Amino acid sequence: MVLLPVLAVTLLVALWLFPRSGAGSNSLVVYCAHDAVYADQILKDFEHQTGIHVEVRYDTEATKSLGLINLIVQEQREPRCDLFWNNELLGMMDLQSQGLLEPYRGSAWQRLPEKYRDADGHWVGFGARLRVMIVNTDRMAADEQVIEELVHRDATRVAVAKPLFGTTLTHYTVLWHAWGPERLKKWHHELRDRGLREVNGNGPVKDVVAAGTCDVGLTDTDDLFVAIDDHLPVDMLPVRVATEPNRETSISGLSEQGKSARTICIPNTAAIIRGTKRLEAARKLVDYLASAETELALAQSKSRQVPLGEVESSRLPAEVQRMKPWADEGVDLRPLLSDRRECLLWLKSEYVK
Repeated sequence: MVLLPVLAVTLLVALWLFPRSGAGSNSLVVYCAHDAVYADQILKDFEHQTGIHVEVRYDTEATKSLGLINLIVQEQREPRCDLFWNNELLGMMDLQSQGLLEPYRGSAWQRLPEKYRDADGHWVGFGARLRVMIVNTDRMAADEQVIEELVHRDATRVAVAKPLFGTTLTHYTVLWHAWGPERLKKWHHELRDRGLREVNGNGPVKDVVAAGTCDVGLTDTDDLFVAIDDHLPVDMLPVRVATEPNRETSISGLSEQGKSARTICIPNTAAIIRGTKRLEAARKLVDYLASAETELALAQSKSRQVPLGEVESSRLPAEVQRMKPWADEGVDLRPLLSDRRECLLWLKSEYVK
């Protein structure tokens, strides 16, 4: 009789870890940081086309990328995960630096630009989001000069996610690299001292701007399109960072001009976990995820992610066509892993007391 509660708990844990489990040990185990509402259909289509069953593990909204990365590190001696579908790049590069990824240069790797793939094939990027300024158009015009004036006048009307996780951490890493630590720290402290509104994620940034609680915020394109689909009064401008050394920042620091100014384009990434016993199946999924077919599916989904390889442009939604030139201007994130570590160490001293 004592065994029944134990078995029930074991079953619940298994279902939590692998909610689509059911085909046994030959299934391909995927840890996925991309939103389930967008990723699940793509993985089901892969199953249908290949006959390879996929067990997928998602994680929480606020820390999902970092949480799955930590899990892969914890399990490195006996890896459960065969393939990691991450929704950003620098965390994947951290796993690469620890020797936890299996190189593979397949058909998908061949079709992606050099900036969005590892030279040795440890990871490949596809379907990107951009960092943008979300603007409440009932409150103000989506104009960079107007935003500059607002931030200078009243920082309490500006929202940003706490930069300890995800794409906001990537955003701060880019600033750390482009501006230098001291300039970033000064900018960060000045805005906080003047009442910058910090919230727990990019989704909440979208919420407070769309509701008019704030006038402008920093978020990602996928969160912005949630507001657009809900017919809320928002528009966007791309965040640009000037990469020339010793250049003075703008008043707001939200977007800069000049020949060296680059957008922040953050791809999904796929990588095979070293030690997998399902190598051939994992390779097939890498090629599928970074294919033109999947990039088009992500572009046509509600997240409107921007293809990084060649696709049939006539099949892209108008919003994605608008963003494609911005993605082409994206800063190269590959050299920034050490900056990310240094920036995160500083941010933890700011927020983790």
